[in-house]
Amino acid sequence: MKQVNLLEDPVNKLFARYLLPSISATMVTSIYIVADTLMIGRGVGAIGIAALNILLPLFSLFFATGMLFGAGGGILLSVSKGKMNDLAANQYYTAAFLMAVVMSTVYTVLGHVLFTPVTRFLGSNETMGPYVEEYGRILISGAPAFLFSSFYQVFVRNDKAPRVSMTAVVSGGVFNIILDYILIFPMNMGMAGAAAATVTGSALTLVILLTHLVSKENTLRFVAGAKIGQAAEVVKNGISSFLLDMCNGVVTFLFNRQILSIAGEMGVVVYGIISNSSYIASSVNNGISQAVQPILATNFGAGKKARLTKVRQLAERTASVSGAVFAVTGFLFPALVTEAFVRPDPEILAMSVPAIRIYFLSFAAMGMNILYTTWFQSVMEPGNALKICLLRGILLNSFLVFLLPVFMGITGVWTVMPVTEVITFAACRIMLKKQEL
Repeated sequence: MKQVNLLEDPVNKLFARYLLPSISATMVTSIYIVADTLMIGRGVGAIGIAALNILLPLFSLFFATGMLFGAGGGILLSVSKGKMNDLAANQYYTAAFLMAVVMSTVYTVLGHVLFTPVTRFLGSNETMGPYVEEYGRILISGAPAFLFSSFYQVFVRNDKAPRVSMTAVVSGGVFNIILDYILIFPMNMGMAGAAAATVTGSALTLVILLTHLVSKENTLRFVAGAKIGQAAEVVKNGISSFLLDMCNGVVTFLFNRQILSIAGEMGVVVYGIISNSSYIASSVNNGISQAVQPILATNFGAGKKARLTKVRQLAERTASVSGAVFAVTGFLFPALVTEAFVRPDPEILAMSVPAIRIYFLSFAAMGMNILYTTWFQSVMEPGNALKICLLRGILLNSFLVFLLPVFMGITGVWTVMPVTEVITFAACRIMLKKQEL
């Protein structure tokens, strides 16, 4: 097979080569969560979906931490390779790996010790409590599998093996769906079965990713001499990827608390449907961005700036089409989106149809905002990437989710994300216009 040359091969061909594997790889979070939601909705009931939605911020935390070290180290690895400095590339990989080991251990230990106060803070109540306990304990035990599957997706892809990432995620996702069905229905294991299937599927994804490390194509090596400064660079460059993945978790937490106070548990069920759809949309858009990330970072490291604009414009067109498809789907077929997850009663359907139509408008701008985050990371401007993530993931949401419901009630909650994404998009274009490469 011809060796991929990120510095010389035509941009269109490189993008096409990376696009499907990257989208498949970034779909790992949504595959597991959506599969669990579908099976729990049919096999456990609406309260099971509400309990799962309470725990979604923990999913986001585990995967986001993998991206913190994976994207932060992976981009620096690609830039170093563009500069023909293989030693520095592997020092970044080593530093990122060691930090990932530490954090996966911390999450597992503290997650069990502080389980009850953490889940109560996230919104668990007496009705949902047993379901949250049953699913959450197993989820936390799987934290290392979630974190390292996210971590190695980026490094394997940056080591010019995007198809390995795709194979790993598709295999783990399919296995998760099959095991979900077996454990929830024939074996009647309920929430515990769903959690066990999710952890097992993620572990399978990780095992397949690790096969790259023993292949002939592998260039990832653990080396001595990784410095504290390099570890700090990994965190600095990866923090925006961490926040990008944590956006869903932060939004889910804030929305759950507000919706519980305004519309009760049925409102959380409706938001569970919406947040699962949001995971799918953000995964596709993340995949588009991750497809161009190795190309951008390597060419930036080599000083080939003319190719950078071509790559970005190609990704912009793709993200625009993706956003339009998601927005139109939600506007035209809100009832079908609802029925995909639960057998809705009239109360749920009456609330979900207008909610989906409003919320899905945010997907039109979401892809562009995610792309611009990756763009600024790849050209070594992590400060601008961080601004974008803070703006759309924390600042605007935290303000609007409390402001808009005062004037619009529950409709105000569904309106938060469209307003947030549009304002963020405007800010991104201003940053891009001011940029000097």
